[in-house]
Amino acid sequence: MENKIVDARGLACPLPVINAKKAMGEFREDGILTVLVDNEIALQNLQKFASQRGLEASGEKKAEKKYQVTIQVAAGASDSAGGRREKAEIPETDDRDNKEKGLVVVLSANVMGSGDVKLGTALMKAFVFALTKQDILPETILCYNSGAYLTCQGSDSLEDFKALEAEGVRVMTCGTCLDFYGLKEQLAVGSVTNMYEIVEIMEGAKKLVRP
Repeated sequence: MENKIVDARGLACPLPVINAKKAMGEFREDGILTVLVDNEIALQNLQKFASQRGLEASGEKKAEKKYQVTIQVAAGASDSAGGRREKAEIPETDDRDNKEKGLVVVLSANVMGSGDVKLGTALMKAFVFALTKQDILPETILCYNSGAYLTCQGSDSLEDFKALEAEGVRVMTCGTCLDFYGLKEQLAVGSVTNMYEIVEIMEGAKKLVRP
């Protein structure tokens, strides 16, 4: 029986879950994965992650800001769960078998949600990063209004967008928005699009994701 320990203390969401998923995929036989975190939210997220994959998990507080999650891992659990869905349930994908046709992510702002701007910026950065770690990627990402900042020089998410583009994801930014914000010369990933094409893509989408 294998035993692995992942120290995710000090890591922001969603890194504890992502690192746990990676470790699970490395198991050659059934075993136990222990994940160390420093907050109760991370503990709950890890327990939910395990539950979604049909795995037993327990969590406990060891000391102040010291939590431990123990997951009973079946060999290959990370892959067999297919990221919350069995492969048979995944809609049609393209020939690279890692993108869902008709899945469009719409980023209409450079922050996620309303409220504190600093928090919203951090949440958007985490969202884009989490996109890169999904088993099935979107076919297209549309960026408009202040979302145009996300694909330009200086964006904290630039490398993540480049990684998605390298996987065949179309990253498209509104040209009018780039002009409005004076960013046209700073676009660093993807292509420029227009409102007519944005409407066409959204109307033809099988699923729209708006964080």
